[in-house]
Amino acid sequence: MKNLVLLFMLCTAVLSAQENYTVSGIIKEAKNGETAFGASVFLKGTSIGSISNEYGFFSITAPKGTYTLVVSYMGFENMSQEITLDQNQKVNFEMEEASTQLDEVIVVAEETERANLKKPEMSVSKLNIRTVKQMPVVLGEVDVIKSLQMLPGVTKNGEGSGGFHVRGGAADQNLVLLDEAIIYNTSHMLGFFSVFNADAIKDIKLYKGGIPARFGGRTSSVLDIRQKDGNSKNFTFTGGLGLISSRLAVEGPMFKDKGSFLIAGRSSYINLFLKAADEKNRLGFYDLNLKTNYKLNANNKLYLSGYFGRDSFRFGESFRSSYGNASGNIRWNHIFNDRLFSNLSLIYSKYDYDLGITDDEFDWISSIKNYNAKYDLKYYASDKFKLDFGASAIYYDFDPGQVRPTSETSPINPLSLDRKKALESGLYINAEHKLTDKLTAQYGVRLSSFSRLGGQAMVDYANNQPVVYNNTLGIYERGTEIGETNYEKDETIKKFSNLEPRASLAYQLNENASVKAGYSRSAQYIHLLSNTTSITPLDVWTTSGKYIKPQISDQFALGYFRNFKDKIYSLEVEAYYKTTDNRIDYIDGSDLIGQNTIETEILHGEARAYGLEFLVRKNEGRFTGWLAYTISKAEQRTLGGIAGGPGINNGNWYNSAFDRTQDLSITGAYELNDKWSFGSNLVFQTGRPVTYPNGQYQYEGQSVASFSDRNSDRLPAYHRLDVSATYKPNRKPNKRWKGEWVFGIYNVYNHKNAASISFTQNEDFGNNEATRTAIFGMVPSVTYNFKF
Repeated sequence: MKNLVLLFMLCTAVLSAQENYTVSGIIKEAKNGETAFGASVFLKGTSIGSISNEYGFFSITAPKGTYTLVVSYMGFENMSQEITLDQNQKVNFEMEEASTQLDEVIVVAEETERANLKKPEMSVSKLNIRTVKQMPVVLGEVDVIKSLQMLPGVTKNGEGSGGFHVRGGAADQNLVLLDEAIIYNTSHMLGFFSVFNADAIKDIKLYKGGIPARFGGRTSSVLDIRQKDGNSKNFTFTGGLGLISSRLAVEGPMFKDKGSFLIAGRSSYINLFLKAADEKNRLGFYDLNLKTNYKLNANNKLYLSGYFGRDSFRFGESFRSSYGNASGNIRWNHIFNDRLFSNLSLIYSKYDYDLGITDDEFDWISSIKNYNAKYDLKYYASDKFKLDFGASAIYYDFDPGQVRPTSETSPINPLSLDRKKALESGLYINAEHKLTDKLTAQYGVRLSSFSRLGGQAMVDYANNQPVVYNNTLGIYERGTEIGETNYEKDETIKKFSNLEPRASLAYQLNENASVKAGYSRSAQYIHLLSNTTSITPLDVWTTSGKYIKPQISDQFALGYFRNFKDKIYSLEVEAYYKTTDNRIDYIDGSDLIGQNTIETEILHGEARAYGLEFLVRKNEGRFTGWLAYTISKAEQRTLGGIAGGPGINNGNWYNSAFDRTQDLSITGAYELNDKWSFGSNLVFQTGRPVTYPNGQYQYEGQSVASFSDRNSDRLPAYHRLDVSATYKPNRKPNKRWKGEWVFGIYNVYNHKNAASISFTQNEDFGNNEATRTAIFGMVPSVTYNFKF
């Protein structure tokens, strides 16, 4: 650190000798005091500019002189101010919302053209929460995750699912952050809703590739979601009343205008309808978002945020379950000077579930907790060079499961699986370097380290093989145990280290077009153990260690970006190729639940995904929207390795469960007048890969099915059309109470998309039957939203 400080002092001295000066400041929204993340700040008539960071801070260094400083931010009026750079200075801005009168052009582009064309970010999608709220969704609940599924390269797990897959990756390969805290399960009500309350969200950014070096621990994507800071100007109430759930958010100033707060909550009441219908099943959720901040002085600010959410359901009298996320984060922002900004975060995150079986009289409890400390710094050396660097450490505490009998007569014996502890750390440095007026580079490296810690005994296997191939039976089975090794608490069982380089280039062909290329390597040290395609309450997370290797992914991307007709239209085309080593695959008949030696159920394989993505937007006017299309392939291959045998599917490449060859989404919004607006979604996807039986035989009087190669069949293609209409009965600008009615129809033409197909034998006639299971047909909804 001392050497870096000396380097910064030397850079500053050199820049001062060249009579360069710095203007810095904070950009906020005038109406509520929220900081503006991603605002474009530049000196008119030059190529010198910057983008405000997550906390609204910007810094620009330029030669001595008089300039016009211009600030633009999506959905807000541009601001300009003449400045004379003859000394370092601070200038803060408060942005006014753009007019929404229909005789003017309405701008709802998700990023400024400067950021799209010049910034060397690859495979990044950003959604404004106002855009998300315009999109029709199931049961009328605004949903961040389902909005992301309308973007190229992002697919859904299934009907009504709250999870997502990115470029052929699995659900556990997505790092989901809410105010920097890790969220392990993004679903409410088994996937019908996501855990993100739109009233509490400010910014949504998805990195599909070219993941910045400050992020680590996942190989597919990073979803970075930021909560509102809270209105620092006025007390406001925002909420909505829906058919099965309602929400309310309260925010306002505090600490004598030195801070603000946000409290937002949601709760379902579907159980009231179930009870009224004399239905014994129960299903419900709640969540709570909290955030506050306090300005110590001009250079120091504290933030405290938290999230608490829980789901519970019961099927009849014999089965019940609950699960939920909890997180907390305390942050300290510090501005060292006009060019150096820092953020220190201390974070706690937990996910747990509780499963109860009344018939067998037992409870199953499992959880994963982590404690995270991270320190990030950004140095604005000059208009051509910016540097990010920092460090992080995460301590994991995995409790894979405890079985507790609930009565003395229970046939179930108590069981406690081994707790797993681990420490993951990372150091990173990343530079954004403007090489010429047209060529900008972003390059960096992350050094990650992971230690699986002791505190329990681990089984040893003959020839160090937890899985072996039985040539006689033609199956994989458990290896031969030869003893145990006891590891002391916090003793390192296994340690891994990986160097993860990241680089991208942006070359501006002309004022309206650019090409970009990128490469990134990522390492993932924790794994989700699941035979399903989506995250469910019963999924168990585990660590890399003595028998489980970390996943290593390399991704290459090439893209073309262009604006048309004065930036009314834009085009983004990206091609990508991604490989993943050490991807866990499951032997046939694997048993994952209650398994203390999970290494006996898995093999290590490899995965690859490649595709071409298109995104065409209409950014301005009464009608706005986009068309997203992806053609892609996602495959896996698992050889026998040291276990011997042919591997999975005879060692051949086969479709991964997340492969969608064709994926088309069309999203539109139309502003008819000052009272009525409309939205629509059209979705078409190739069906999910599945494995069907291809025959049957008789064994000791029993009919036994034989199956085709893994994932060699598919469900029927998925498609649906959603529409919504929003009515605003009162548009008087001076009236504090503002309300709107949102009417929606999910799946307008009532198509019964297959969630699964099961094969059974008809008991009456003995014929084989295939049964399609569909979750949703047409679903109407109505919601009343308000704000005052």
